[in-house]
Amino acid sequence: MPTVEFRGQTIECPDGATLRDVLNEAGQSPHNGRATTINCRGHGSCGTCAVEIEGRVTEPTAREKARLTVPPHARTDGLRLACQVQVRGDLVVQKYPGFWGQHTDSQPIDSPDE
Repeated sequence: MPTVEFRGQTIECPDGATLRDVLNEAGQSPHNGRATTINCRGHGSCGTCAVEIEGRVTEPTAREKARLTVPPHARTDGLRLACQVQVRGDLVVQKYPGFWGQHTDSQPIDSPDE
């Protein structure tokens, strides 16, 4: 069973689970601040669940690719949408500051309230 390391917690999940669901079920959020309540609920249209992922996951969906080309995101940031990613192995996931988690030039944050 794959594990996901996120904000100091290690979470086990089934292979193929959607990362956003895994985090939410563990009491974690892939969102920052008000984006925890103001988001698209996993449809891949808002971009607020953007995270940096190290490990094996599915290839980006067409919806994810499209959303990550719209500011404040840029394809070169290396972020993925947690709602569009399926876990395929052990992961280390980082969330960056900003409403969309777009400030990749900053340190990752440890709390959704930061």
